[in-house]
Amino acid sequence: MNLPHDTDERLAALRRQAAEWAGELRSHALTWEQTQRSAHTTVTRPPELALLTALSDLSLPERYDKPAVEAYGHRFTTTNALERAVLTEEAAYGDAALLLAAPGALTAGPVVEALGSTDQQDWFYGRLAGRTGWTCLAMTEAGHGSDAAGMRSALTRPERDDRTDACEDHVLTGAKTYIGNAARAHTAVVFARTGDGPLDLRAVLLDLRAPGVTAAPLPTIGLAGALGTLGLDAVEVGADGLLGRHLPPIKRGMWGWLRAFNLLRTSAAAMGVGIARAAHDYVRHHRTTLRAEDRARLDGISRRTAAVRELTYRAVGEIEAHPDRGHLPSVAKVSAARLAERTTREALRFFGHGARLDHPLLDKWARDARGVEYLEGTSDIQRLQIYNTLARSGPAPAPPTGPGE
Repeated sequence: MNLPHDTDERLAALRRQAAEWAGELRSHALTWEQTQRSAHTTVTRPPELALLTALSDLSLPERYDKPAVEAYGHRFTTTNALERAVLTEEAAYGDAALLLAAPGALTAGPVVEALGSTDQQDWFYGRLAGRTGWTCLAMTEAGHGSDAAGMRSALTRPERDDRTDACEDHVLTGAKTYIGNAARAHTAVVFARTGDGPLDLRAVLLDLRAPGVTAAPLPTIGLAGALGTLGLDAVEVGADGLLGRHLPPIKRGMWGWLRAFNLLRTSAAAMGVGIARAAHDYVRHHRTTLRAEDRARLDGISRRTAAVRELTYRAVGEIEAHPDRGHLPSVAKVSAARLAERTTREALRFFGHGARLDHPLLDKWARDARGVEYLEGTSDIQRLQIYNTLARSGPAPAPPTGPGE
């Protein structure tokens, strides 16, 4: 299953190398899950695997000291959105839970790039350069998900001066959940509200060793070991921790959040495609004899996966050209989440009763697939984003009429 992009020699080399590394992830997948289930209250580090290391290295901008990634005669020091999608898809084909447990700045980095000043970026990436470290992006809250309008985490100042952010420290209070690598991370980007208005969403850089911060792993049925929670009890945030202070007020919060999440949603979509591909190929390799109707079902899975994969890469191209447009990334995310769940469940049915017991890897993928729904906004959030985009663009123009019509 090739895409037009794969005809690019450099991108094809990256995909080929990532596909080889993905096999290493898969070989550790079940052991990693068992480890997380037996010690779900203990923070553990994932094994140092080549693909996880590459993802960590490539999440840092080129200007920071870090090793290059070699792939079939090509040298990579950072990635664009297209290369990021390729790596994410192939890593999820190996194992999505280990992908989400990768070190580096895979989720928080895009927000820091969009909203951070040069000094803030240096502080954030400087904590990662030259060593293995984890960061996290904290948006989701219990009861509200990633709905910015319903967010309850608060960023307040004891003596508020509405004219400036420059000289006042802030206090951060709230609770975040379903946060990737929350219990492993040493640095976080946390979203909170300074008020109820549309410009009152703000992001802060936070050292998770600060007083008032509590982090814990979150036991889950799928994506074991990947997610956690953050408690924020009157955590002091200095003025230099406020992302976007150097930007106009309209670009300090929601603008940067949308730009970053558009990229992250294409990554989540690529993850769903990778899981679906893995389930399809598992059936193809383990059911060598199929009835005509079973072959038709498997062919249908292949066609659906190819269609969503193409949609995902179209969305990647859209945000590379127009980072503020969130329509296609949201469509791709909804489609890929549904694809991953549907495909893994259907793949289990190829093996009859007891399939989850007899095929533990396929069972794991089915549970992991459900987690894609909650990454970077649920399908309901994505549909709101799609609606808002279409509503802003207005109704489609009427077709031209011919003479006499």
